[in-house]
Amino acid sequence: MKIAVLSGKGGTGKTMVATNLAMLVEDCSYIDCDVEEPNGHLFLESEKQVHYDVSVKLPKFDANLCVGCRECVHLCAFHALIYIKNKPRVFEEVCHSCGGCSLVCKHHAISERPKSIGEVCVGQRGKLQIVTGKLNPGEATGIPIIHQALTFTKEVTLIDCPPGTACASMESMKEADYVLIVAEATQFGLANLKLVVELVQLFHKPCGVIINKYVENYLPLEDYLKAMDIPILMKIPYTQAYAKLGANGQCLVLYDEKLKQDFLQLLRQLGVKR
Repeated sequence: MKIAVLSGKGGTGKTMVATNLAMLVEDCSYIDCDVEEPNGHLFLESEKQVHYDVSVKLPKFDANLCVGCRECVHLCAFHALIYIKNKPRVFEEVCHSCGGCSLVCKHHAISERPKSIGEVCVGQRGKLQIVTGKLNPGEATGIPIIHQALTFTKEVTLIDCPPGTACASMESMKEADYVLIVAEATQFGLANLKLVVELVQLFHKPCGVIINKYVENYLPLEDYLKAMDIPILMKIPYTQAYAKLGANGQCLVLYDEKLKQDFLQLLRQLGVKR
């Protein structure tokens, strides 16, 4: 079973939820797809790490063979190619590495060269497999890293998605069997929750909501979820003790028995066996 943990914005507690669930399941794969700023490994320290380089292919031009026909320029839907001053040029930041330009070139003036954009790190903590995608600073997209990270699955896989509803979030959750949405009971939290629900419904995924940093009922959020027929699966209270544990990279279920039992009940609701 693949469970995606998603949130409308950063700081809601998405990684906290995902890592605590992974700690309880034990024999599972935790995949951190927030490749721009992964931090799940701070809660789940691993051993025996293996690093896999992730690269993309970019066009490489042979000026001696290029006749300036501009067929590659016309083909590129992303406007990553230009022919200027009798030379072809590529804008690497917007190239999608589709390989179309090399295929359309009748003069064989375009080949492909690899460019490293990051890595996938795979480690172990007992039976728990910890997979972390890391995007190199300055790179435009981490989608290829997410794709490679998602190949390291087990029977139970917890996917820590990037926050928000952009392409990286969609790629992370689109193969999930269930989506856990972590939200805050505030006006800002509700606004972001609505965007996430719209994305999840676009992919026809079953979902439930965990309200984190819960202090008191926020009726607009609960009324919205009731109207959308989306269950509230858990309410995690906002306490100084939880904040301190999180700030020190500690999984809450190792220190709070009640919260541990709440998470175990959640796993049973999702049909996850330990």
